[in-house]
Amino acid sequence: MKLSISNFPIKASPLFLLAMLFFATLPNQTAIAQTESETVHMEVDEMPQPKGGMDGWNTYLAENLKYPKAASEAKIEGTVIATFVVLKNGEIDSVEILRGIGGGCDEEVLRLVKESPKWTPGKKDGEIVKTRMRLPVRFKL
Repeated sequence: MKLSISNFPIKASPLFLLAMLFFATLPNQTAIAQTESETVHMEVDEMPQPKGGMDGWNTYLAENLKYPKAASEAKIEGTVIATFVVLKNGEIDSVEILRGIGGGCDEEVLRLVKESPKWTPGKKDGEIVKTRMRLPVRFKL
């Protein structure tokens, strides 16, 4: 079956066709505008590190983690997994919980990650890059 514009109940004016063509190209313009510097890498040659390495991170957790009262009363234990981006300047961005356990533990991990000191950024091919990280935080009574 051959389709043509005349088969449709609404006649397409040249202005309508031009508008459709314009809006159809908008997503492509956005994709072209993205640059390599905006890419968030998941695999890098050198992973980002918290200040003082993982030993420093464990010290930071020990000094700053507050077991939520609701979780303690409900005897909630488990591991919260957070994901976030370490920017080129070492700041933390886009913090989210991948797997939570509730009782206020998820919110506590969000707070800890957002308030953590700057990290040493990741490197790929010798250049500093934005890197997505996954970080487990274990809650145990």
